[in-house]
Amino acid sequence: MTMATTQAHAPVSTIRASTQRPHCPSRTHSLHFASKPSNFAKFAKTSFSFEPSKIRPITTPRATPSSSPPTTFHGQCYVLGDNIDTDQIIPAEHLTLVPSKPDEYKKLGSFSFSGLPSSLYPIPFIQPGTDSTQYAIIIAGANFGCGSSREHAPVALGAAGVRAVVAESYARIFFRNSVATGEVYPLELEQEGVNKQCTTGDIVTVDLERNVFINHTKGKEFVLKPIGDAGPVIDAGGIFAYARKTGMISSVV
Repeated sequence: MTMATTQAHAPVSTIRASTQRPHCPSRTHSLHFASKPSNFAKFAKTSFSFEPSKIRPITTPRATPSSSPPTTFHGQCYVLGDNIDTDQIIPAEHLTLVPSKPDEYKKLGSFSFSGLPSSLYPIPFIQPGTDSTQYAIIIAGANFGCGSSREHAPVALGAAGVRAVVAESYARIFFRNSVATGEVYPLELEQEGVNKQCTTGDIVTVDLERNVFINHTKGKEFVLKPIGDAGPVIDAGGIFAYARKTGMISSVV
């Protein structure tokens, strides 16, 4: 299994599309998400490469284009610590579920964060007898989404009803999968230790236009790093939907 690096992903500032080997009948399309120039020394470039004739995207009921992309998310938050890995987000035994099937997509969401140790997180993310969460926003520390490179991790969160993750930093593979699937907005905080100033159940707002995270319960406001050109990709419903929308690939695959 390919393991994801634990290096965090920088805020996205640019998106470039290129078609390699145009003379080749089976063209390879690449979408590159590059960090700000000042961050190149710290963060590596992340890219998506695909051959439309060979690959089909994971499609889910949630990841569909939005005619009017959201600018704010409001609700209760669920607070996590550092180094939350993908096996804690969605344990491996549930990866046989197929997200493109509505019933299995819904079931996948019901297992979100079932890998968390109850000794550290006594409040269940999914209440017993339900298949979705009351917490629309996740607040986390550093290196969120580290571990194995499972695309099901952001999909499970989206299926459970999560709209955004607000973290100190991300493992690159989780950030990339969040953008590629269009399931959740992976937002990064400007300062450290914000998760320690929040409590599960706090009422919060994420404002994408102002790039702020507001904890109404605590009466505090924090600055978010702009998500940049990854935003339109998530708005479109993921990387394939964005590529079709912008004409990079045919709308009929």
